[in-house]
Amino acid sequence: MKVKKISIDDNAYPATLRNIPSPPKELFYLGAEPETWLSRPRVAIVGSRGITPYGRAVTERLASQLAERGITIISGLALGVDAVAHEAALHSRGLHIAVLANGLDEIYPASNTNLAKRLLEQGGAIISEYPVGTPSLKQNFIARNRIVAGLSNALLIIEATDRSGTLHTARFALEQGRDVLVVPGNITSPNSVGCNNLIKTGATPVTSVDDILFALGTKNLVTTTYIHKGENADEQAVLDLLYNGVSDGHELLQQCGLAPQLFTQTLTMLELSGKIHPLGNNHWAPS
Repeated sequence: MKVKKISIDDNAYPATLRNIPSPPKELFYLGAEPETWLSRPRVAIVGSRGITPYGRAVTERLASQLAERGITIISGLALGVDAVAHEAALHSRGLHIAVLANGLDEIYPASNTNLAKRLLEQGGAIISEYPVGTPSLKQNFIARNRIVAGLSNALLIIEATDRSGTLHTARFALEQGRDVLVVPGNITSPNSVGCNNLIKTGATPVTSVDDILFALGTKNLVTTTYIHKGENADEQAVLDLLYNGVSDGHELLQQCGLAPQLFTQTLTMLELSGKIHPLGNNHWAPS
């Protein structure tokens, strides 16, 4: 796939980046044209590379629910929260964008090369301000974060230590006038110190996708993905809960009213028929 380029003077250049401090003079990209995803609401999702099970579950849940509602997910394709957000968007057939800190002739980290390939196959885009051949230098990652924030309407932070590079992204977002949304975490977890401190200084706490939609001004945005129908009342009961944002297996069991064995059989049939898929950690999402 050929790397394409637009300059700050081109009409196709994202207007949302023109007014940020130190806007990139050029953007290099693979995949979808900018107007494809700039026409939608956009949420950047970032966080710790050393993601915890809690962080993974929250990222999968919120990223999936946003993608299902037609919201573009923006992240950095890094390990941890970034990669989980991209994977969740893929599973929900959503549009997502990766911003790299190196030239687009290589994917960094290399372990996410297949993830990047699937992102492009599904209609997403990979972006960088650096020309082909530029290596992944330490200072480039901090600079990259201003673009992640600048392309978004709101920044969502899921897990960050007190010295996390994610806090640079929060600072950029605040400088650019973007909403900074933060998932609160366990006060005993080092991975939650940065998040909880941001909330104490005025960031908006997020406990559900509705909090994000409210910040975007899209409270009533409906899902744009295909709505599957169950083969019977039991399947429909589970699907209705999934489409209404319930993804945890324990919550599904409690709310659907089915006996545990019947509930397990129903999940199995829905998965076999391609109507749902597992997100891991006993979380599920419609396909």
